[in-house]
Amino acid sequence: MSMLHIVNKSPFERVAFESCLAHANAGDSILMIEDAVVGAVDGSSFSGKIKAAMSDKTVYVLGADLAARGLEGKAMDGIVSVDYAGFVDLTANNDTTQSWL
Repeated sequence: MSMLHIVNKSPFERVAFESCLAHANAGDSILMIEDAVVGAVDGSSFSGKIKAAMSDKTVYVLGADLAARGLEGKAMDGIVSVDYAGFVDLTANNDTTQSWL
């Protein structure tokens, strides 16, 4: 049973992202939206945790939120950028969703 984990808070301000990573299972999907997209930037203090998660989970970022923060093209390799239609597809293609606040 696959789960889509949706994170919207910056990993540099809240612990929601770390809680998500601690609870996500192999095969799950993690989608970074809103301020969580700053965690996708390569070379940050959080990038090692994201890279470790990508060993058995698929990590996505909402491209519009990345662009809105001036971070377009700065996401680390392996993170998949999706548009709003892709967000909907992720929701439909996973058995359940969990929003991390």
